[in-house]
Amino acid sequence: MTFFQEYGLTQHLAIILAIDLTIAIVLLTLMRYLQGWSVKVNSSAELAERDNFAFGISTAGAIAALGIVLTGAITGEAAPSYLTEAIGMSAYGLFGLVLIKLGRFLHDKIALNEFAKNAEILKGNVSVAVVDAAAAIATAIIIRAVLMWAEDITIDTFIAIFSAFLISQLMLVILTRLREKRYAQRNQGASMQQALTQGQTALALRHSGYMIAMALSFNAASHFIAYNPTAHVSNIIGWCVFSLIMLVVLSLLITVVKKLVLAGINLAEEVEKQQNIGIAAVEMAISIAVALILTALMA
Repeated sequence: MTFFQEYGLTQHLAIILAIDLTIAIVLLTLMRYLQGWSVKVNSSAELAERDNFAFGISTAGAIAALGIVLTGAITGEAAPSYLTEAIGMSAYGLFGLVLIKLGRFLHDKIALNEFAKNAEILKGNVSVAVVDAAAAIATAIIIRAVLMWAEDITIDTFIAIFSAFLISQLMLVILTRLREKRYAQRNQGASMQQALTQGQTALALRHSGYMIAMALSFNAASHFIAYNPTAHVSNIIGWCVFSLIMLVVLSLLITVVKKLVLAGINLAEEVEKQQNIGIAAVEMAISIAVALILTALMA
């Protein structure tokens, strides 16, 4: 018995893992170039010649997002054949890539509809790029959760995944509108989106924390919904109900924890007026930490 066999790694499984890794590398490379092609620029020139930090952050978010999605496609179990494994991995990977791009498009057109995101990123707006990267990562966390929730590779599976994806995008829009309303109340009706275009990185970090936390809470909701590939309507209703419940619970918990952890600090003043990136980073960490703990408790 060899060292690898002792730990359950057979030749067949090793080849399966090599196939998965190869496909993953190809897809990650494709995502990098898609970033440039989608906005009709040379990604190499933006990254290395213009030193466009915003484009780099946006690209990093897209690549990280695809990596997160691919972890949901890799089960660690050997498929019946190499061809089956290659088809399954490629199908999930490409579907995930399409959903990430679609999610970013919907987020740009609906959630952040007061400015042209791509134009801001090409101008080097780091704040917008941070929010864009976070939106991609949040979408990826949700897609991964749904991939782990669904089973098999059928048309019904992809319909179930796409349905949950649409619900997640609705939740992101609701979250953004709630945060915008809260921002306007504290700033004489000012627009949060316009503040992002003005380069308020602290605000971008805080909002990014909320988006990623919401995505993690969406993952927690998947533990309460039984997978039924043909019950499309009940799947949608289930995701809607549990996602809204988790969003409310998460928001309340984050508010309480922030008041305790950052007691004695005027968060609105520090982040929105003084653009304190340090405080915003702590807020972001608290939001994600609360969501992770909530997800672990619900698992």
